[in-house]
Amino acid sequence: MNYIENIYICLAAPMIVAIFCLDSYRRRMMVFLLSGMTMCLLSSYINTFIAYAYGMDTIIASVEISPTVEEIMKLLPVIFYLLVFEPPKNRMIGNTITVAIGFATFENVCYLLGNDTSNIQHLLIRGFGTGTMHVVTGLVVMFGMQSVWEKLWLRLAGTLGLLTISIIFHASFNIMVSQPGLLANIGYMFPIVTVIFVLIMKKRIGPVIKART
Repeated sequence: MNYIENIYICLAAPMIVAIFCLDSYRRRMMVFLLSGMTMCLLSSYINTFIAYAYGMDTIIASVEISPTVEEIMKLLPVIFYLLVFEPPKNRMIGNTITVAIGFATFENVCYLLGNDTSNIQHLLIRGFGTGTMHVVTGLVVMFGMQSVWEKLWLRLAGTLGLLTISIIFHASFNIMVSQPGLLANIGYMFPIVTVIFVLIMKKRIGPVIKART
């Protein structure tokens, strides 16, 4: 038994204490970080239950079940915040990133509990790769939702479409990292390369777009 609940309690306890000691901005960030970790824990329960119910092995479950469950669960705290508090758009990117970081952090902790930790190079690649992947998929949905959220008739269809894109990206990542050797390392680097490409394109195209507008 991996006792992931015990690990969760140890990580969550100081965050809960901090929530009562911080100002409103930092408190909100801490709540979203804790929400990401909580969604990761709940996702592991759901993934395990579905895999067991349908008799799937770990590899199949990581490709067919985990991406869908994890992307939906990761989006729930952000959707709840949007619907209940109706925050300004400039808050949502930071909140989404914070949820993704919390999710990826706890996922990496769970990985360490059940796998070899002697190869520090692999752990570094996995840590950055998994973290970046969760940030990328979260931002794909959030950037798109900023465009469709103001139009009520587009909210559901737009969110589902964006969620589908993030699930496909996540599933592609899982397929590659589940393979041995070089292909796994390429898979871990895939989200990092994606972020670098987007930042380069933003730097080059951003001034042009602003000039036209």
